[in-house]
Amino acid sequence: MMEFSGFPLLLQALLAGLFTFGMTALGGIPVFFTREVSRNFLDSCLGAAAGVMIAASFWSLLAPSIEMAETLGMTPWLPALSGFLAGGLCLLALDKILPHLHKNKDISEAEGVHTTWRRTTLLILAITIHNIPEGLAVGVAFGAARSGLGSADLGGALALALGIGLQNFPEGAAIALPLRREGWSTWKSCWYAALSGLVEPVAAVLGAMLVSLAQPILPFALAFAAGAMIFVVAEELIPEAQQNGSDFPTVGLLVGFAIMMLLDVALG
Repeated sequence: MMEFSGFPLLLQALLAGLFTFGMTALGGIPVFFTREVSRNFLDSCLGAAAGVMIAASFWSLLAPSIEMAETLGMTPWLPALSGFLAGGLCLLALDKILPHLHKNKDISEAEGVHTTWRRTTLLILAITIHNIPEGLAVGVAFGAARSGLGSADLGGALALALGIGLQNFPEGAAIALPLRREGWSTWKSCWYAALSGLVEPVAAVLGAMLVSLAQPILPFALAFAAGAMIFVVAEELIPEAQQNGSDFPTVGLLVGFAIMMLLDVALG
């Protein structure tokens, strides 16, 4: 495995994935101090997470994809377009097939193929679908930085990991606190918040491994991760945040987008 900036690529991706996972786990800590939380706060967190993911999809993934395709002599827009749509459609297929249950839903509202699995298992699967694109994006971003093609660099990959990590903290709280309010134990609520981010280091390593083995697919892989993240934003984050019809999610989205844009421009 080739070295980049003193660390092997897969180690970089693993450490970044562990960071985003750790931030999600830390987000569950507030349940040890309170079981009540403002709905406006949770909606703001969901909005901020959506903003970060939208900004990251363009600044850290789609823009480098287009520039990288041009560097490789490809039609600049083709890998970005096809990868973006493929990422969204792949998540759509998972959403239709994999049994899962979104938070605050009755088990009768479970999505995917019918199953007799328990409510907790279905909740974990829903959160797993949500977090796969984030981990994949981090791993692919580090792979792109390793390639040295286009504008992709280590600073941009770090900015993406930092941005996703920052939005994972309130996201972890948005998972743990409602569970605690529903009567789940403190440790169990915190555990499920942490568990929700466990897939991210795995997805990060797999994403980095994939692009390191086949450099020409990098533009497509970056756009694929972007499409998958936008699907999560449109399918889950924004609808859930807007259930109360308040302006807090909108303000949160604007703030999250601005923070991720600032990180990417400053560090990238």
